[in-house]
Amino acid sequence: MTVGAEIADAGVGRRRLLMGGVALGVGGVLGSALGSGTAWADAGPPITDCAGWKARPNSAVVPIWNQRPVKILVHHTATPNQADTSQNAAFALARSIQNFHMDVRGWLDTGQHFTISRGGFLMEGRHRSLEVLRIGQRQVEGAHCTGQNIVSIGIENEGTYSTVGPPAAMWNRLRDTCAYICRQYGIKATEIYGHRDFKNTACPGDHLYGMLPRLRTEVGGLIGQRIEGEEAQKASWPLLQEGDSGPDVTAAQYLLRDAGMTEGEPDGTFDATTAAAVRRFQLATGAEEINGVLGGESWPELARTVRYGESGDGAKAVAALAATRDTESVPDVVTAPVWQRLLGTGGAPIPPSSDPVGPPR
Repeated sequence: MTVGAEIADAGVGRRRLLMGGVALGVGGVLGSALGSGTAWADAGPPITDCAGWKARPNSAVVPIWNQRPVKILVHHTATPNQADTSQNAAFALARSIQNFHMDVRGWLDTGQHFTISRGGFLMEGRHRSLEVLRIGQRQVEGAHCTGQNIVSIGIENEGTYSTVGPPAAMWNRLRDTCAYICRQYGIKATEIYGHRDFKNTACPGDHLYGMLPRLRTEVGGLIGQRIEGEEAQKASWPLLQEGDSGPDVTAAQYLLRDAGMTEGEPDGTFDATTAAAVRRFQLATGAEEINGVLGGESWPELARTVRYGESGDGAKAVAALAATRDTESVPDVVTAPVWQRLLGTGGAPIPPSSDPVGPPR
């Protein structure tokens, strides 16, 4: 969600952070008494602070909230899967992310809380994230996912994981980092999600996203939470874009027509006309990115409640999915969890939680 190919990744844009919160002298970093650049190893995995990778000073006050995050969001940087896995390469990555976020996005600092390189080096992202994590009582407001910047910790993983998995060093560090964050904040291991769960984006890539049940299970094992089978699965929304086809697309087309975004006859092919209808819907519903990709931000708006006895396009969308899934019966009221089951995602529903509104408190 940062630089390089990420610029073209679906749904990357995020809001500019509000100023406010607890004052921070620019360039502030945990461990001044121990010297800058400390790679902490006393509790949890070693984490290099902002001074350690030579971060620029933050351009404004970093907002701090007097509440704990309740989930972890996994991202990928959508940059090349480079062969250089050295510490120097990791620090260069952190600097390039910060430069992109500050100079191009216009943010006050790096957007995510922590960054993990392909070599498994873990670095503080936004200033004060490490300090606040060590305390385990408050939360640094990030900029990694609008609507989830306060209630979640954002972790960037270097590389692109659409068709390949992360290297072992990165995976092991991600697992250990998630376990430490869960211990510090009392977060359940089941509350680990991908960026796409909340936005119209492919992030963190199909392959890494598919590994999240394994991550929940492994993290649970590290923190004494036994997670088995379906408990590791989370209900999600399918990511649909141009070139896709099938019953999910047919249902989406019926729903788009139901919402007045198209007059075309559903045919199960996500073509340019369907993408245009999705963009119109995103514009009408205030989606962050008007990109024609149907994902975790727009599906909940599109898949409206459908009740027994309806005969319009919403009901046709339900019928199309029920027929292809060999579902014998459908509840009289089709709400989000039912839609997700019909769309074939399965798993436990995501507990509703979003950022509070107003100044940090």
